[in-house]
Amino acid sequence: MDLTRYERLRDEIRRTLTPEEASGADRALEYALRQTAGELRYDGTPMTDHAAEVARIVLTEIGLGAAPVVAAILHDAVRSAARRGEECFVACTSGIRERFGEEVLGMTVGMNSISEIRLNASKEQAENFRELIVSYSEDPRVILIKLADRLEVMRRLDIFPREKWRKKSWESLNLYAQIAHKLGLYNVKSELEDLALRYLEPQDYRHIAEKLSASEEERRDFIARFLAPVVERLDRAGIRYHVKSRTKSIFSIWNKMRKQRVPFEGVYDIFALRIILDCPPEEEKRLCWTVYSIVTDFYTPNPERTRDWISIPKSNGYESLHTTVAAGQGRWVEVQIRTERMDAVAERGIAAHWRYKGVDQGSSGSERWLSQLRELMEDKSRTLVRSFDAKPSSGEIFVFTPGGDLRRLPEGATVLDFAFDIHSSLGVTCAGGKINNRPAAIRDELHNGDIVEIMTQKNQRPKADWLGFAVTSKARSKIRASLREEQARNARLGREEIERKLKNWKLPLSIDEAVAILCRHFRMRTGTELYAAVTAGKIELMQIKEILMAHLSGEAEEERRAAAALVEEEKRRKAERAAAPRSSDALVIDERIGQLEYKLGRCCNPIRGDEIFGFVTVNAGITIHRADCPNARRLRESYPYRVMEARWRDSEQGAFRASIRIVAEDRTGMINHITDVIGRDLKLGIRSMNLSSSGGVLSGVLHVEVPGAGVLDTLVHSILRIRGVQKAYRVNN
Repeated sequence: MDLTRYERLRDEIRRTLTPEEASGADRALEYALRQTAGELRYDGTPMTDHAAEVARIVLTEIGLGAAPVVAAILHDAVRSAARRGEECFVACTSGIRERFGEEVLGMTVGMNSISEIRLNASKEQAENFRELIVSYSEDPRVILIKLADRLEVMRRLDIFPREKWRKKSWESLNLYAQIAHKLGLYNVKSELEDLALRYLEPQDYRHIAEKLSASEEERRDFIARFLAPVVERLDRAGIRYHVKSRTKSIFSIWNKMRKQRVPFEGVYDIFALRIILDCPPEEEKRLCWTVYSIVTDFYTPNPERTRDWISIPKSNGYESLHTTVAAGQGRWVEVQIRTERMDAVAERGIAAHWRYKGVDQGSSGSERWLSQLRELMEDKSRTLVRSFDAKPSSGEIFVFTPGGDLRRLPEGATVLDFAFDIHSSLGVTCAGGKINNRPAAIRDELHNGDIVEIMTQKNQRPKADWLGFAVTSKARSKIRASLREEQARNARLGREEIERKLKNWKLPLSIDEAVAILCRHFRMRTGTELYAAVTAGKIELMQIKEILMAHLSGEAEEERRAAAALVEEEKRRKAERAAAPRSSDALVIDERIGQLEYKLGRCCNPIRGDEIFGFVTVNAGITIHRADCPNARRLRESYPYRVMEARWRDSEQGAFRASIRIVAEDRTGMINHITDVIGRDLKLGIRSMNLSSSGGVLSGVLHVEVPGAGVLDTLVHSILRIRGVQKAYRVNN
């Protein structure tokens, strides 16, 4: 296959790489030509021309080695295969793996992933898109090849349709130039900015370019006159040096004109002079200040524009002595004094000017990744890829809406998290979605660059098990809020249903009496538990009728009287609590015995929030019991003079041991669901667990630590909502 068309690249490769590496590059060119045969650029030239030029930039302007050069040659072949379908893509990548190795393949696939990003960027989302571009670069060289790719495109942008000019220029200016800046690749960054400005603001670009061209000769004469006395003194002092002048980029001049609202003539630092010294390391600091003294002997420095980065180098290692001096006729000249070593560091891009040029530093994972890449570019003793952590992201992924908007989510985020991130109403009605046009469940995990569409159902409601796979704080808080609303709604509906049936059955019971009877029968602590069970269908209405009829018929007269008494007792206590003065003690018993020791009764295990009373023992101080303790009636009737009223202090905090009996279907993962609700959702500690299985039924007791009765009620309700749980209620031990 004739490769003479790419002789410029091949000459550079032969001059820089080994014969074996040059042979590999030739084979890559042949493979790319076969894979992209017949594919042309907008100007009618072969598509491989672009890849070959990218490879040349990678080799000569960025300075990467053989593997990145081969990857640059092959990157369009992979992209072309991906457009033709999965089968072609697999065949192409398999061929690259066999011929050129996994390392080269990884870089080409990374390039393809970046190319497939459909940018719908705005100024507000530019940082997210930069993060996404970097996150695809698991091999650090990928982002450098991509910068070379974009630079070649911008150099030939005039061959593209005009409708593409503005979009590619905007991306180059706001995304790729920023990444190059953060890497310290000053030349790449400046050229991308200038080329972008040429298409975004063509009139301004031409105006500044013409001004620079018209003033070039005058500028050279001015520099010669300015340097004459300085050069004469440097030569007389025997200092080895050379001088370079650097003209400000067109974009930088345009930016300064715009920000300072001045014409071209008002930008006084159009150029800077660099005096670069050739001296041993131990003489660097002394000689730099000597040259500074010589310059300021002839020209007056502006003290506000003097920067000493030799005594204290910048955090990125940049060293130089800068001063701006008055050169007469109202002109100012920036003079940079540095050594060959310092200049070599700055010229290779390691200086990373972005930190002091006002570019947003950020603190994200890709910023640290780019900073680390700069350091590795300095260290020529190690292979770049081997000395690098191959995961640039910091626990984040970036996914798209179908309209092209970019959303930032944590790693592990699901379709459901994405729905809540878009809008809460979308999250609560989410029934599934599509990931890259393929159907997906709400629990399916998302990956970088996915395009996600949400499907909703009008009657969909959040479920407790959603908390098992939702990872974002927004999704979890909204799910919990919705569950609480659902719980309150179910309680209201359950109570209304019981009230309605009591009227229909014409039973001579108030709703409170009926609830007390039913709670005692089902061993439930609160009416809320009962209402939820009725709404969920766990307790049938005919069963309720039978229980209430039995009480009214006298079959359980004593229990009925006890239930009625409990209702009255509860009313009385509520009234007493409302009228009682509050004390500052943690546990109010009585002022006369406020100093006595007390302990919690083991028979009923009271916790904060329970209705309690104190019982004065003979030898052990005061024992605190729940109002519904199994021993409460006996103690009150037999020793009324030893019973003391007690209550918890409102602000009391602590951890109490509580026990919950559970009966559930013995299904796979049931124990995990239960422990997730306790530990992950409610952040409670499990003290012990004793569950056993028999006949397909899982039953036993959990011992947990809770701050109070309200949290315990929430826990019981949450466990009851787990699919397959038949019963969950508090027990005394």
